[in-house]
Amino acid sequence: MTRNARRPNPIQWIGYAFGRRLPDSMTDWVRNDLAGKHATARHILRGMIPFTPLFAIFLFFPGELWLRGSMVLLAALLALFYTAAFMPMNRAHRLAKHGLPADLENPERAHRRAQERARYAAQHPH
Repeated sequence: MTRNARRPNPIQWIGYAFGRRLPDSMTDWVRNDLAGKHATARHILRGMIPFTPLFAIFLFFPGELWLRGSMVLLAALLALFYTAAFMPMNRAHRLAKHGLPADLENPERAHRRAQERARYAAQHPH
């Protein structure tokens, strides 16, 4: 299997951003996307994509440019807030939708947490 076959093409990625399931051949890509390095930044970017048509519509409303820009800014800030606030639930849903464990986490983060627990247990024995 080639590297390109394991990555979604732009149409598939847009569908994925809107909540569609990717083929099973892309499970490793989905795992990395949702639990790999920079997963939070990717989630926020991906979460803003469905709102872009709304932002574009706001630019065509009647009124001064600053007013329309303010509408877009307010909508973008609200979308950003809700994208970040519902990140754990959306992430778990996407993981489960692709047949991965809903509590999957970044391996590096899991290793660091295990090390911290071991240090804590060594410093504070029962």
